[in-house]
Amino acid sequence: MMKKQLSHFDQATSRAKMVNVGHKTETTRKATTRCIMYISQELTDILDKGTLEKGDAFTVAKTAGILAAKQTGLLIPMCHPLPVNYVDIEISLMISDNIIRIQSVVETTAKTGVEMEAIVATSIAASTIYDMCKAVDKKIIISKLGLLEKTGGKSGRFYNEKMEWDQL
Repeated sequence: MMKKQLSHFDQATSRAKMVNVGHKTETTRKATTRCIMYISQELTDILDKGTLEKGDAFTVAKTAGILAAKQTGLLIPMCHPLPVNYVDIEISLMISDNIIRIQSVVETTAKTGVEMEAIVATSIAASTIYDMCKAVDKKIIISKLGLLEKTGGKSGRFYNEKMEWDQL
């Protein structure tokens, strides 16, 4: 079995590098990421009733996540700036479990994938919710952030069954 090499690591100099994607073909690429947030019963009740003092945390978080996805190339040093064709973020309050679920989908037509854009969208959406809700619940935990699925490119489809909701 051939050992996989890290693509952002120059073996000759032992230094980080940006991958050259100039020779790659543009394809339609899509990535879906997820995370969950553990929150208190008090915060669950406030979010369910829509009485959070700072306003609609989910709408603000969705907007922040979309904006962040479009800025990923500026935030993560080895990421290529990509034209983002589409971003969608779903935020769900799971009342019986005191959990917030966040899922982001990002699409592009480019020479490299949008996994990092989706990860950034999900993490910034979660961070925004934390920021808006920390006055009520400082014990919020952002957890289980990861790639659920990606399509496009040379490697084709990848699906991470560990990220299925029923396992979270």
